[in-house]
Amino acid sequence: MPTTPSRPASQAAIWAGILVIYVVWGSTYLGIRFAIETMPPFLMASFRFLVAGLLLYGWRRWRGDPAPTRANWRAAAVIGLFLLLGGNGGVVWAEQRIPSGVAALLVGSTPLWMVLIDELLRRTAPHRRPDHARPNWLSFTGILIGFGGIVLLVSPTDLAGLGEHVDLLGAAALTAAAFSWACGSLYSRTADLPASPLQAPAMEMIVGGLALGVLGSLTGEWARLDVLQISLRSGLGLAYLIVFGALVGYATYTWLLRNAPITLVSTYAYVNPVVAILIGNLLAQEPLTPRVLLAALVILGSVGLITYKKPRGH
Repeated sequence: MPTTPSRPASQAAIWAGILVIYVVWGSTYLGIRFAIETMPPFLMASFRFLVAGLLLYGWRRWRGDPAPTRANWRAAAVIGLFLLLGGNGGVVWAEQRIPSGVAALLVGSTPLWMVLIDELLRRTAPHRRPDHARPNWLSFTGILIGFGGIVLLVSPTDLAGLGEHVDLLGAAALTAAAFSWACGSLYSRTADLPASPLQAPAMEMIVGGLALGVLGSLTGEWARLDVLQISLRSGLGLAYLIVFGALVGYATYTWLLRNAPITLVSTYAYVNPVVAILIGNLLAQEPLTPRVLLAALVILGSVGLITYKKPRGH
Protein backbone atom coordinates (compact mmCIF):
# COMPACT_ATOMS: atom_id res chain seq x y z
CA MET A 1 0.00 0.00 0.00
CA PRO A 2 1.37 3.45 -0.90
CA THR A 3 2.36 5.68 2.02
CA THR A 4 2.07 9.00 0.19
CA PRO A 5 -0.63 10.32 -2.17
CA SER A 6 1.91 11.91 -4.56
CA ARG A 7 1.00 9.65 -7.48
CA PRO A 8 -2.31 8.00 -8.44
CA ALA A 9 -2.83 4.50 -7.11
CA SER A 10 -2.63 1.71 -9.66
CA GLN A 11 -5.69 -0.34 -10.57
CA ALA A 12 -3.92 -3.42 -9.21
CA ALA A 13 -3.41 -1.77 -5.82
CA ILE A 14 -7.02 -0.56 -5.72
CA TRP A 15 -8.45 -3.99 -6.53
CA ALA A 16 -6.13 -5.67 -4.05
CA GLY A 17 -7.51 -3.30 -1.40
CA ILE A 18 -11.09 -4.01 -2.49
CA LEU A 19 -10.55 -7.76 -2.18
CA VAL A 20 -9.07 -7.27 1.29
CA ILE A 21 -12.14 -5.49 2.63
CA TYR A 22 -14.45 -7.93 0.82
CA VAL A 23 -13.02 -10.94 2.62
CA VAL A 24 -11.56 -9.52 5.83
CA TRP A 25 -14.49 -7.33 6.79
CA GLY A 26 -16.96 -10.04 5.85
CA SER A 27 -15.28 -12.33 8.38
CA THR A 28 -15.01 -9.76 11.18
CA TYR A 29 -18.71 -10.03 12.01
CA LEU A 30 -18.15 -13.57 13.25
CA GLY A 31 -14.96 -12.41 14.99
CA ILE A 32 -17.03 -9.83 16.87
CA ARG A 33 -19.58 -12.44 17.88
CA PHE A 34 -16.85 -14.69 19.28
CA ALA A 35 -15.10 -11.80 21.05
CA ILE A 36 -18.20 -10.54 22.87
CA GLU A 37 -19.14 -14.01 24.13
CA THR A 38 -17.00 -13.38 27.24
CA MET A 39 -16.12 -9.68 26.91
CA PRO A 40 -18.34 -6.58 27.18
CA PRO A 41 -18.88 -5.19 23.65
CA PHE A 42 -17.82 -1.55 24.03
CA LEU A 43 -14.72 -2.28 26.10
CA MET A 44 -13.73 -5.03 23.67
CA ALA A 45 -14.06 -2.62 20.73
CA SER A 46 -12.22 0.09 22.67
CA PHE A 47 -9.25 -2.21 23.33
CA ARG A 48 -9.27 -3.37 19.71
CA PHE A 49 -9.02 0.09 18.20
CA LEU A 50 -6.73 1.60 20.82
CA VAL A 51 -4.16 -1.17 20.40
CA ALA A 52 -4.34 -1.06 16.60
CA GLY A 53 -4.36 2.75 16.48
CA LEU A 54 -1.43 3.25 18.83
CA LEU A 55 0.65 0.61 17.05
CA LEU A 56 -0.04 2.09 13.61
CA TYR A 57 0.45 5.69 14.77
CA GLY A 58 3.72 4.89 16.51
CA TRP A 59 5.02 3.05 13.45
CA ARG A 60 4.14 5.91 11.08
CA ARG A 61 5.78 8.51 13.33
CA TRP A 62 8.87 6.30 13.61
CA ARG A 63 8.92 6.05 9.80
CA GLY A 64 9.07 9.82 9.56
CA ASP A 65 5.48 11.03 9.20
CA PRO A 66 5.24 14.60 10.55
CA ALA A 67 3.21 15.38 13.65
CA PRO A 68 -0.46 15.99 12.75
CA THR A 69 -1.86 19.50 13.08
CA ARG A 70 -4.80 20.41 15.31
CA ALA A 71 -6.97 20.56 12.21
CA ASN A 72 -5.86 17.02 11.33
CA TRP A 73 -6.81 15.78 14.80
CA ARG A 74 -10.21 17.52 14.64
CA ALA A 75 -11.00 15.89 11.30
CA ALA A 76 -9.78 12.49 12.49
CA ALA A 77 -11.88 12.84 15.65
CA VAL A 78 -15.06 13.51 13.66
CA ILE A 79 -14.43 10.51 11.41
CA GLY A 80 -13.47 8.26 14.32
CA LEU A 81 -16.63 9.15 16.21
CA PHE A 82 -18.88 8.50 13.21
CA LEU A 83 -17.19 5.33 11.96
CA LEU A 84 -16.06 3.66 15.16
CA LEU A 85 -18.21 4.97 18.02
CA GLY A 86 -21.42 5.20 16.02
CA GLY A 87 -20.74 2.61 13.33
CA ASN A 88 -18.74 -0.15 14.96
CA GLY A 89 -20.19 0.56 18.41
CA GLY A 90 -23.67 -0.11 17.09
CA VAL A 91 -22.54 -3.36 15.49
CA VAL A 92 -20.81 -4.82 18.55
CA TRP A 93 -23.79 -3.99 20.76
CA ALA A 94 -26.35 -5.38 18.30
CA GLU A 95 -24.49 -8.66 17.82
CA GLN A 96 -25.50 -9.55 21.37
CA ARG A 97 -29.04 -9.86 19.96
CA ILE A 98 -28.63 -10.65 16.27
CA PRO A 99 -26.64 -13.31 14.34
CA SER A 100 -23.45 -12.04 12.72
CA GLY A 101 -24.62 -12.71 9.16
CA VAL A 102 -27.86 -10.79 9.65
CA ALA A 103 -25.89 -7.95 11.26
CA ALA A 104 -23.70 -7.72 8.16
CA LEU A 105 -26.80 -7.73 5.98
CA LEU A 106 -28.36 -4.78 7.81
CA VAL A 107 -25.07 -2.86 7.74
CA GLY A 108 -25.14 -3.53 4.01
CA SER A 109 -27.70 -0.72 3.82
CA THR A 110 -24.83 1.79 4.16
CA PRO A 111 -24.78 2.70 0.43
CA LEU A 112 -28.50 3.52 0.63
CA TRP A 113 -27.73 6.10 3.31
CA MET A 114 -24.71 7.40 1.40
CA VAL A 115 -26.81 8.17 -1.67
CA LEU A 116 -29.53 9.86 0.40
CA ILE A 117 -27.07 11.95 2.44
CA ASP A 118 -25.08 12.91 -0.66
CA GLU A 119 -28.25 14.05 -2.41
CA LEU A 120 -29.35 16.01 0.66
CA LEU A 121 -26.02 17.82 0.66
CA ARG A 122 -26.43 18.61 -3.02
CA ARG A 123 -29.84 20.15 -2.40
CA THR A 124 -28.95 22.09 0.75
CA ALA A 125 -25.45 23.27 -0.19
CA PRO A 126 -24.98 22.97 -3.98
CA HIS A 127 -22.20 25.61 -3.98
CA ARG A 128 -20.10 23.30 -1.80
CA ARG A 129 -20.50 20.34 -4.15
CA PRO A 130 -20.04 21.64 -7.72
CA ASP A 131 -18.84 18.24 -8.99
CA HIS A 132 -21.74 16.32 -7.52
CA ALA A 133 -23.39 13.85 -9.91
CA ARG A 134 -27.11 13.60 -9.30
CA PRO A 135 -28.36 10.04 -8.64
CA ASN A 136 -30.31 8.55 -11.54
CA TRP A 137 -33.63 6.76 -11.43
CA LEU A 138 -31.89 3.44 -10.84
CA SER A 139 -30.37 4.81 -7.65
CA PHE A 140 -33.69 6.00 -6.29
CA THR A 141 -35.34 2.71 -7.28
CA GLY A 142 -32.56 0.88 -5.46
CA ILE A 143 -33.14 2.97 -2.34
CA LEU A 144 -36.84 2.09 -2.24
CA ILE A 145 -36.18 -1.60 -2.87
CA GLY A 146 -33.38 -1.66 -0.31
CA PHE A 147 -35.50 -0.26 2.47
CA GLY A 148 -38.22 -2.69 1.49
CA GLY A 149 -35.71 -5.50 2.02
CA ILE A 150 -34.89 -4.16 5.48
CA VAL A 151 -38.60 -4.05 6.35
CA LEU A 152 -38.91 -7.66 5.16
CA LEU A 153 -35.97 -8.71 7.32
CA VAL A 154 -37.11 -7.01 10.53
CA SER A 155 -40.86 -7.48 10.19
CA PRO A 156 -42.23 -8.65 13.58
CA THR A 157 -44.62 -11.13 11.96
CA ASP A 158 -43.95 -14.40 10.20
CA LEU A 159 -44.44 -13.83 6.48
CA ALA A 160 -45.81 -16.97 4.82
CA GLY A 161 -43.57 -19.23 6.86
CA LEU A 162 -40.33 -17.44 5.96
CA GLY A 163 -38.88 -17.83 9.45
CA GLU A 164 -38.55 -15.96 12.73
CA HIS A 165 -38.27 -12.19 12.71
CA VAL A 166 -35.13 -10.26 13.64
CA ASP A 167 -34.84 -8.52 17.01
CA LEU A 168 -36.16 -5.00 16.42
CA LEU A 169 -33.93 -3.22 18.94
CA GLY A 170 -30.83 -4.84 17.48
CA ALA A 171 -32.00 -4.00 13.95
CA ALA A 172 -32.55 -0.36 14.94
CA ALA A 173 -29.02 -0.17 16.38
CA LEU A 174 -27.57 -1.61 13.16
CA THR A 175 -29.55 0.79 10.99
CA ALA A 176 -28.25 3.71 13.07
CA ALA A 177 -24.74 2.25 12.78
CA ALA A 178 -25.03 2.12 8.98
CA PHE A 179 -26.21 5.74 8.92
CA SER A 180 -23.32 6.83 11.12
CA TRP A 181 -20.81 4.94 8.98
CA ALA A 182 -22.19 6.59 5.83
CA CYS A 183 -21.85 10.06 7.40
CA GLY A 184 -18.25 9.43 8.42
CA SER A 185 -17.32 7.98 5.05
CA LEU A 186 -18.71 10.94 3.13
CA TYR A 187 -17.10 13.46 5.48
CA SER A 188 -13.70 11.77 5.13
CA ARG A 189 -13.61 12.51 1.39
CA THR A 190 -12.97 16.22 1.99
CA ALA A 191 -11.66 16.20 5.56
CA ASP A 192 -8.37 17.90 6.47
CA LEU A 193 -6.39 14.74 7.17
CA PRO A 194 -2.62 14.10 7.20
CA ALA A 195 -0.98 13.42 3.86
CA SER A 196 0.01 9.92 5.00
CA PRO A 197 -2.94 7.61 4.28
CA LEU A 198 -1.88 5.32 7.13
CA GLN A 199 -1.46 7.99 9.78
CA ALA A 200 -5.06 9.17 9.38
CA PRO A 201 -6.74 5.83 10.21
CA ALA A 202 -4.40 5.43 13.17
CA MET A 203 -5.60 8.75 14.59
CA GLU A 204 -9.23 7.83 13.92
CA MET A 205 -8.82 4.51 15.73
CA ILE A 206 -7.21 6.21 18.74
CA VAL A 207 -10.08 8.69 19.06
CA GLY A 208 -12.74 6.08 18.35
CA GLY A 209 -11.17 3.64 20.80
CA LEU A 210 -11.12 6.26 23.56
CA ALA A 211 -14.75 7.17 22.88
CA LEU A 212 -15.81 3.51 22.98
CA GLY A 213 -13.98 3.14 26.30
CA VAL A 214 -15.89 6.09 27.73
CA LEU A 215 -19.17 4.61 26.50
CA GLY A 216 -18.29 1.26 28.04
CA SER A 217 -17.54 2.96 31.35
CA LEU A 218 -20.80 4.93 31.30
CA THR A 219 -22.80 1.75 30.66
CA GLY A 220 -21.17 -0.14 33.54
CA GLU A 221 -19.16 -2.60 31.51
CA TRP A 222 -16.16 -2.60 33.86
CA ALA A 223 -18.28 -4.42 36.43
CA ARG A 224 -19.04 -7.09 33.84
CA LEU A 225 -15.44 -7.58 32.73
CA ASP A 226 -13.71 -10.62 34.24
CA VAL A 227 -10.35 -11.14 32.58
CA LEU A 228 -9.98 -14.63 34.04
CA GLN A 229 -13.27 -15.69 32.41
CA ILE A 230 -12.31 -14.64 28.88
CA SER A 231 -12.42 -17.76 26.72
CA LEU A 232 -9.79 -18.81 24.21
CA ARG A 233 -12.28 -18.32 21.38
CA SER A 234 -13.02 -14.76 22.50
CA GLY A 235 -9.32 -13.99 22.83
CA LEU A 236 -8.60 -15.31 19.35
CA GLY A 237 -11.56 -13.36 17.99
CA LEU A 238 -10.21 -10.15 19.53
CA ALA A 239 -6.72 -10.83 18.15
CA TYR A 240 -8.20 -11.37 14.68
CA LEU A 241 -10.15 -8.12 14.93
CA ILE A 242 -7.04 -6.16 15.94
CA VAL A 243 -4.72 -7.54 13.28
CA PHE A 244 -7.02 -8.10 10.32
CA GLY A 245 -10.15 -6.08 11.06
CA ALA A 246 -8.36 -2.92 12.27
CA LEU A 247 -4.71 -2.85 11.17
CA VAL A 248 -5.35 -4.42 7.77
CA GLY A 249 -9.03 -3.82 6.99
CA TYR A 250 -9.68 -0.36 8.43
CA ALA A 251 -6.41 1.09 7.16
CA THR A 252 -7.15 -0.33 3.70
CA TYR A 253 -10.67 1.12 3.72
CA THR A 254 -9.57 4.65 4.60
CA TRP A 255 -6.84 4.45 1.95
CA LEU A 256 -9.41 3.36 -0.63
CA LEU A 257 -11.70 6.28 0.26
CA ARG A 258 -8.91 8.63 -0.84
CA ASN A 259 -7.73 6.71 -3.90
CA ALA A 260 -10.71 4.89 -5.46
CA PRO A 261 -14.19 5.90 -6.68
CA ILE A 262 -16.66 5.94 -3.79
CA THR A 263 -19.12 3.79 -5.78
CA LEU A 264 -16.48 1.08 -6.12
CA VAL A 265 -15.45 1.28 -2.46
CA SER A 266 -19.07 1.04 -1.33
CA THR A 267 -19.49 -2.33 -3.05
CA TYR A 268 -17.94 -3.92 0.04
CA ALA A 269 -21.32 -3.36 1.69
CA TYR A 270 -23.04 -5.97 -0.48
CA VAL A 271 -20.18 -8.46 -0.64
CA ASN A 272 -19.51 -8.50 3.12
CA PRO A 273 -22.98 -9.86 4.00
CA VAL A 274 -22.54 -12.79 1.62
CA VAL A 275 -19.19 -13.65 3.20
CA ALA A 276 -20.54 -13.10 6.73
CA ILE A 277 -23.67 -15.22 6.21
CA LEU A 278 -21.68 -18.12 4.73
CA ILE A 279 -18.95 -18.01 7.40
CA GLY A 280 -21.49 -17.64 10.20
CA ASN A 281 -23.40 -20.66 8.95
CA LEU A 282 -20.29 -22.81 8.40
CA LEU A 283 -18.34 -21.96 11.56
CA ALA A 284 -21.06 -21.02 14.05
CA GLN A 285 -24.12 -22.84 12.70
CA GLU A 286 -26.06 -19.57 12.40
CA PRO A 287 -29.45 -20.26 10.78
CA LEU A 288 -30.10 -19.56 7.11
CA THR A 289 -33.87 -19.04 7.11
CA PRO A 290 -35.83 -18.32 3.91
CA ARG A 291 -36.55 -14.82 5.29
CA VAL A 292 -32.83 -14.05 5.61
CA LEU A 293 -32.04 -15.39 2.14
CA LEU A 294 -34.91 -13.48 0.51
CA ALA A 295 -34.04 -10.25 2.32
CA ALA A 296 -30.40 -10.73 1.30
CA LEU A 297 -31.38 -10.96 -2.36
CA VAL A 298 -33.55 -7.84 -2.10
CA ILE A 299 -31.05 -5.68 -0.20
CA LEU A 300 -28.00 -6.75 -2.18
CA GLY A 301 -29.88 -6.30 -5.45
CA SER A 302 -30.88 -2.78 -4.40
CA VAL A 303 -27.29 -1.83 -3.62
CA GLY A 304 -26.31 -3.19 -7.02
CA LEU A 305 -28.82 -0.82 -8.63
CA ILE A 306 -27.46 2.12 -6.66
CA THR A 307 -23.84 1.49 -7.61
CA TYR A 308 -24.55 0.57 -11.24
CA LYS A 309 -23.23 2.98 -13.83
CA LYS A 310 -24.56 2.95 -17.36
CA PRO A 311 -21.79 2.31 -19.90
CA ARG A 312 -20.81 5.28 -22.04
CA GLY A 313 -22.59 5.45 -25.35
CA HIS A 314 -25.78 3.85 -24.03
